[in-house]
Amino acid sequence: MDRRSFLRTSAIGGAAAATTSLAAPAYAQGNRTLTMVTSVPDGYAVFDDAAQLAIDYIAALSDGNLVINKMPAGSLVGAFEVFDAVSAGQADVYHSAEYYFLNQHPAFAFMTSIPFGMTSQEMANWYYRRGGQELHDTLSSLFNLKPFMCGMTAMQPGGWFNTEINSAEDLQGLRFRMPGQGGQVLGRLGASVQNIPGGEIYQALASGQIDGAEWIGPYADERLGFQEVTNLYYTAGFHEPGSALHMSFNLEVWESLTAQQQAIVKVACEAAHAQNTALSLAENGAALARLMAAGVQPREFPEDVWDAFGRASAEVREENMGDPIYAEIAESYFASMAESSAWYEIGDGEYMRQRNRVNAG
Repeated sequence: MDRRSFLRTSAIGGAAAATTSLAAPAYAQGNRTLTMVTSVPDGYAVFDDAAQLAIDYIAALSDGNLVINKMPAGSLVGAFEVFDAVSAGQADVYHSAEYYFLNQHPAFAFMTSIPFGMTSQEMANWYYRRGGQELHDTLSSLFNLKPFMCGMTAMQPGGWFNTEINSAEDLQGLRFRMPGQGGQVLGRLGASVQNIPGGEIYQALASGQIDGAEWIGPYADERLGFQEVTNLYYTAGFHEPGSALHMSFNLEVWESLTAQQQAIVKVACEAAHAQNTALSLAENGAALARLMAAGVQPREFPEDVWDAFGRASAEVREENMGDPIYAEIAESYFASMAESSAWYEIGDGEYMRQRNRVNAG
């Protein structure tokens, strides 16, 4: 039996036992209290906001009959251990970013964000209207999970650096925090990539353990205080043009919910996703202005660095195309992205160009 088959078998048995022993009294009363593990500490802007908003919506829509008890990173399991905990039935649901779990399957990258991939709206188009949710369901079911998109950081900046990046050679040996395929791209370009949980980034940057880091965007980054450590901020990034967050249930727990409870979860996640996207996009501009007023210097990568990012990104994307699940999801993802961008370029793109021109006059 291969490792994934073993994990699936173990997870199903563990989840069933946990459900039977822990949740039966709540079922009998017609009420449910589920345990959610998350990948960030309480109060982390944007990321934790999405989880809390979904929890609040679920409680309100169910009139308190379905309650989720949130356990932040480190309180029950570590930030990157939430997938295994829910798969195995040690917790009922997690809220996280799926690209933290590429060691489980590389196709999880597409469910969060990939380099030179979809913007936030393109991601919503694919996930809700072009089969992304169904593909995610199929992938996650291999690990005894049922996922929902639940949060969006929108475009993520290139990050905070303690030295300027003037050429691709400056990436050699750079100790940088970046997860997902973006981190794999930097590694291919010679950086020493660190996948550090969100709750540990500030200390790693302040202590000199790393030379730079990316997180979410001006609003969330300001809240973590990165501007106290360095003032070089690359405001456009290649790695995550629209990063989705997800709430994922243990499959047996999900199937034990009533049809009404399942509908409430679906609607709550969609509402939280929409609100979280607006939060990200609405707050970043004002936050960047505050950071600049405090002395932060926005930077842009030179074009030769962008070209290096592009070449390495294409190589990383192709590495797993021999896996049939990865290939199927990639084909769907890129077909939807091409369809969306073709319209945006001639519709929204031309409108924005003309709007900027007219307003400037």
